[in-house]
Amino acid sequence: MSKPLTIADLKILARRRVPKMFFDYADSGAWTESTYRANEDDFAKIKLRQRVLVDMTNRTLETTMIGEKAMMPVALAPTGMTGMQHADGEMLAAKAAEEFGVPFTLSTMSICSIEDVASVTSKPFWFQLYVMKDRGFVERLIGRAKAAKCSALVVTADLQILGQRHKDLRNGLAAPPKWTLKSFMQLATRPQWCLEMLGTKRREFGNIVGHASNVSDLSSLGAWTAEQFDPKLSWDDIRWIKDLWGGKLIIKGILDEEDARAAADTGADAIIVSNHGGRQLDGAPSSISMLPKIVDAVGDRIEVHVDGGIRSGQDVLKAVALGARGTYIGRPFLYGLGAMGKDGVTAALDIIRNELDITMALCGKRDIQTVDRSILANVPF
Repeated sequence: MSKPLTIADLKILARRRVPKMFFDYADSGAWTESTYRANEDDFAKIKLRQRVLVDMTNRTLETTMIGEKAMMPVALAPTGMTGMQHADGEMLAAKAAEEFGVPFTLSTMSICSIEDVASVTSKPFWFQLYVMKDRGFVERLIGRAKAAKCSALVVTADLQILGQRHKDLRNGLAAPPKWTLKSFMQLATRPQWCLEMLGTKRREFGNIVGHASNVSDLSSLGAWTAEQFDPKLSWDDIRWIKDLWGGKLIIKGILDEEDARAAADTGADAIIVSNHGGRQLDGAPSSISMLPKIVDAVGDRIEVHVDGGIRSGQDVLKAVALGARGTYIGRPFLYGLGAMGKDGVTAALDIIRNELDITMALCGKRDIQTVDRSILANVPF
């Protein structure tokens, strides 16, 4: 393939390069995947107003997210097992984001650790927290994020119970992996990926192995994670985390106006309208369809961000027009990472920036911070 021009191009390249079990992990939703599909499809239903004979010079996409400067209203979303799309994946993605000038968010379930990412970056990154039953581990994890000078904590609220993802079950994806003839064949057809993984020591969950109680290696991780996600997680826990953290706090996984109001009541700095990329409650509405309702409910009280289904700069523009201060890309940067490593992450960001810039101009706007619903011709929800 020639130079990738779209996120879809990067997806094709990643599918060719990454073993199926890990590509499917990034590219799957829960159950029938109806919410996963709706996240993308509902963006296409929103139409833009074409404007002509207006000054399109001196355009800028610069903005802020929770007070931090960003070259465009896009952050890299926290994604689990990023380091299995490409060796040292989280470190490469963080470096690409820093060079580009957008926030990077590291997942609790990353392969590279907080300390690994801090060792290759100079700008503070954000850390995403899963709240486990072992509150001592949670306290230590927050302490490590503080020590690494992370500038924001992103608490995921919608994974108290793990959604069922059929592709992962069929591929036997687990921690530790279930090695079968099928999985060995997947690896055998991806020799370059295997060579790169052999060249790194980072092949376990760096934030957990060696840090959580009774988790000394990958073989003991599965039992620990199976029992550690906390179904009793409540708003009181969010307040405890906020006090313990003491810095900027973002709550991820809000998909309902009532929950948005409760999140604003905690004093958090921002919420992310999200259905976990369609990986949790299949049959839930798309993130973009709930964004305007949630902005109307709490947009004057708390900064509202959104993720889920963003595959282009046009999607970013539509989200901003509907009131999002910032957007997050997960799969697009994972496709780039899987396809081309750090250069692929930069390519994904370049593609989105170019599409965002051109579309904004053709809608008659020069500054992303002046974009509002006036650029939309049709919003079906």
